[in-house]
Amino acid sequence: MALIEDLNWRHAVKAFNPDKKVSEENVEKIIEAARLAPTSSGLQQFRVLKVSNQEIKEKLVQGALNPDSMKDCSHVLVFAAWDRYTAERIDKVFDYTTEERGLPKGRFNSYTDQLKAIYLNQPAEENFAHTSRQSYIALGLAMAQAAELKVDTCPAEGFSTKVVDEVLGLEKHGLKSVSLLYIGYGNDEKDWIKPMKKVRIPRDEFVIDVE
Repeated sequence: MALIEDLNWRHAVKAFNPDKKVSEENVEKIIEAARLAPTSSGLQQFRVLKVSNQEIKEKLVQGALNPDSMKDCSHVLVFAAWDRYTAERIDKVFDYTTEERGLPKGRFNSYTDQLKAIYLNQPAEENFAHTSRQSYIALGLAMAQAAELKVDTCPAEGFSTKVVDEVLGLEKHGLKSVSLLYIGYGNDEKDWIKPMKKVRIPRDEFVIDVE
C-alpha cells in the first residue's frame, strides 16, 4: 500500500518555498521514473527538459498562469513531444534497441514499416496529438516518484506553449511543449489547498464493473 499512501499524501501544491531546493539526486530519480515510462511502440516520443536556472525561469514566467510557482519552485520539468513522426526518428530508436539487445540491425523492419505506413501519412497535427499523449504517462510516473520521495509537485497545462517553446528553443529539436511539472517544497503559509481534505469521487461512481 506504500504507493497508495504516497498518492494520498500528494496534492497539487499552489505555492512553493523559494529557499528550499530539491537535491539533484532526487530530481534525477524523478526524471528517471519518467524515462522508464512505457510508450507506444517503445518510441519515447518526448523529451524532458530540466530547468533550474532562475533567469530562465523568469523568462518562462511570461507564459505561466501561475507565475509564482514558476519562480519559486526548485525545478521546472518541461515535457515536450516530437512535433511529428519521421522515418529517421523511428529507425533511430529501433536501431538503438537492436544494438542494445544484441540483435541484428533491421530485425524489426517489418514492424517499423507498418509504423511508417501509419504515421508518415498523417498530418503533423495528428502526429503531435499522438506523441503528446505518450508524455502524460511519464508525467504521472514522475509525480508518483516525487510523492514517494516526499517532494511536492504541481502539474500544469495552463501556460503559453509559444513562450515556452521560444524560450527553450524547442523548434530546433523538433519538439513542442506539452506540460510542465513544478517540483520543490510547498510554502505552507501560502499553499491554501494543503489543509483541505483530499477529495476524489467515490469508487462506486469512479469504476464501472463489467461482469
